[in-house]
Amino acid sequence: MRFAYYTLAFTVVLLVSVMGLRGLRSPRPPIEVFPDMDRQAKYKPQAGSKFFADGRADRPLPAGAVPYGRDGTKADPAFLRADDFRYEGKLADDGFGRGFPAGVEVTEVFVRRGQDRYQIYCAPCHGALGDGNGITKSYGMLTTPTYHDDRLRGMAEGEIFHTITHGKNTMMSYADKLSPDDRWAVVAYVRALQRAAHGKLDDVPAELRGGLK
Repeated sequence: MRFAYYTLAFTVVLLVSVMGLRGLRSPRPPIEVFPDMDRQAKYKPQAGSKFFADGRADRPLPAGAVPYGRDGTKADPAFLRADDFRYEGKLADDGFGRGFPAGVEVTEVFVRRGQDRYQIYCAPCHGALGDGNGITKSYGMLTTPTYHDDRLRGMAEGEIFHTITHGKNTMMSYADKLSPDDRWAVVAYVRALQRAAHGKLDDVPAELRGGLK
């Protein structure tokens, strides 16, 4: 019986100590369990210092210093992903860019890379032909649009890239699965699908027409 009283008293003290004093103010400073963590020897930004002759804690950069990641001799669009068109699909006026950014060369190898990434990540919903008839449609995904309607055919390449990067509506972001250049490769392949769906025989070089089915 005595043990039960002790248990009850301990429980009450515990509840009061944890919950009973929440929100109350005290004129006493809090207990510093690790004072060396609470009161570190450091300078705050733009604070003064008696150690340096100019009295400043902030020190000027050494002559010739450049930001880490670029050598200062040539433009580096990958530095901090400062090229908004290449890494966000947007221009300086916050509109979406058309075409492909500098440094992204659209070649056959590049488009084939886009085809490979598209078939892995995009075809399950958008379909192998980009018509929205992917396998997920059989499982209730009925809102996947076709790439071949006029709205998406007229959409800027930058907006397609931005959608792949950040997602839209029920589509999630693929930024963690596709590198920026792979996203542009997918955009190039989407354009190839659109061109193929609306293409004519005259669009195919004469020497390649024999391979058409």
